[in-house]
Amino acid sequence: MLATRTGRRRAAALAATAALAALATPSLAATPATATPPAAPAPADYDDTYYKDAAGKTGDDLKAALHTIISDQTKLSYDAVWDALKATDQDPADSDSVILLYSGLSRAKSANGGDGGDWNREHVWAKSHGDFGTATGPGTDLHHLRPEDVAVNAVRGNKDFDDGGSGFTDSGGSLTDADSFEPRDAVKGDVARMIFYMATRYEGGEGFADLEVNGSVDNGSNPYIGKVSVLKTWNDEDPPDAFEERRNQVIYDTYQHNRNPFVDHPEWVGAIW
Repeated sequence: MLATRTGRRRAAALAATAALAALATPSLAATPATATPPAAPAPADYDDTYYKDAAGKTGDDLKAALHTIISDQTKLSYDAVWDALKATDQDPADSDSVILLYSGLSRAKSANGGDGGDWNREHVWAKSHGDFGTATGPGTDLHHLRPEDVAVNAVRGNKDFDDGGSGFTDSGGSLTDADSFEPRDAVKGDVARMIFYMATRYEGGEGFADLEVNGSVDNGSNPYIGKVSVLKTWNDEDPPDAFEERRNQVIYDTYQHNRNPFVDHPEWVGAIW
């Protein structure tokens, strides 16, 4: 009987020792650290500093105040946009890839260029709408430049934004017809806020056209993009998510040092338009 009790005590002691060793030794099967960047600061963190001159304003006064605030920026060359997009649009699940705007696909950062299967630099405010091309300023502004598959970028072309149309290869849920383009649901608000940013940032100074949002499609080379009513709805239905907020922060911290105010305060869209 005594031998049995002694054996039990020894077994218990060995089990306890093994448990302590397991706690002290890192597991080889532990989940690796992810590449997900830290969350962006809350928009309210900037209300008393960056946006202080916009406080209490609405309508044209708010737009004018925001224009002055966001016009203080560092401008990039068009070549520099390549590397910037690799940081701003990094895939949270794969630090070697970027997320393509309209298709939602993850594509290797190294696959940038102009050939089939590459991603290139999509101007969400089509560069022909105001004829600014790739000029330093609106043509290189990261707040509306996004990675996109070369073929999908060609499908969008310079079309205005509206609801409706048909799908296409690698559309990711985006739709198009003869005169308009509808992005996939997950980025409709992103697209709208980029357009409203451009219409606020570029007001006819610095040798560039006065960009405006209107109620039309098929605007051609005029400095307008529509439809404003649809873009407002997209802004309401798809509020900023962590990816969009982080992107705004990276542009502010590392590249242009200005912010998209409609990512921080989407309600300002309705206060102006």
